[in-house]
Amino acid sequence: MHIPDGYLSPQTAVPFLAVMVPVLATATKKVENNLKKKHVPVLAIGAAFSFVIMMFNIPVPGGSSAHAVGAVLLAILLGPWAACLGVSVALIIQALFFGDGGIITLGANCFNIAFVMPWFGYWVYRMVKGQADPLSGRGIVAAALAGYAGLNIAALTTAVMFGSQYHLFQATDGTPLYFMYPMRVTIAAMMSEHLLLAGPVEALLTGAGVGFIGQHYPELMPGYIESDTKMGVTAHV
Repeated sequence: MHIPDGYLSPQTAVPFLAVMVPVLATATKKVENNLKKKHVPVLAIGAAFSFVIMMFNIPVPGGSSAHAVGAVLLAILLGPWAACLGVSVALIIQALFFGDGGIITLGANCFNIAFVMPWFGYWVYRMVKGQADPLSGRGIVAAALAGYAGLNIAALTTAVMFGSQYHLFQATDGTPLYFMYPMRVTIAAMMSEHLLLAGPVEALLTGAGVGFIGQHYPELMPGYIESDTKMGVTAHV
């Protein structure tokens, strides 16, 4: 889903840079105020994990790629603001040092992958899980569906960004100035790859990740309550 430089007009890319500045400032403040000290290493590990899995790209016709992200898993564990910050850091490092995604389009990439994806996925997770325990069958299914939905909504917003360039920015002879394919092509290309390939991988990663962490590191799960007894009793909300 990384958008390279040159595929979005400055009129599109620069406003997204401007939008993401206050979003990331808010995310930083939320993390500073709300994230427990024991969860700070989890955020760092989550950002590194997201960085690694995003490097396994499946090319999408037209210049983008399909890949898992891990943003919804991080949002479930630490909240969507923390996920937004962690994934944005991963995207910034990828753009600056590895050329994965553009510099001018960094705001658009952060908006799609680090903002839209974790927030939408987190909303789906809360809606589907309801009051069920996160480690119940419903909780695991909710996590998997959230990962699938979050990745695909990010792919859709990316496709719309690509396709809009074809329709909005053309030379006098009709030649596209930035992106060369219309909306119907970008949506078909992006969504087919993510609905059929990257989406199921993201669903498996998110559901399995919640299950593994809940079983082996329950203290990292949201709503964990530790009793004062030696044996310890846990509860989840």
